[in-house]
Amino acid sequence: MTTVLVADDDADIRELVSFKLEQNGFEVIAVEDGQAALAQAREHRPRLAVLDLSMPGLSGIDVCRMLRADPETADMLVVMLTARVQEQDVEGGFGAGADDYVTKPFSPRELTSRIQALLSRART
Repeated sequence: MTTVLVADDDADIRELVSFKLEQNGFEVIAVEDGQAALAQAREHRPRLAVLDLSMPGLSGIDVCRMLRADPETADMLVVMLTARVQEQDVEGGFGAGADDYVTKPFSPRELTSRIQALLSRART
């Protein structure tokens, strides 16, 4: 079973994403801030992280950069899930090392499809 880390300070979003991923056979670790995301990523080594860009403490950008800088987590796939839609925000997400960037409001089905596609490509 593939483990996915979901980090979002909005409990409703976190629960929705977690529920949809669990429905599709993923094991989910859900946290509410960037510091917890980084700690859980280092401890559990999920295959993929879904990170909100704007979280208390460490942002999703900060977490992504730290994951990429650590040889133990550098190959973790990262999807940014955020309400920030400006071009510079998208560039910042990809510049930090994100593999995909999904904007809110979002379709849980589309997010799951993107995650499955990323995982499929990573296995080949």
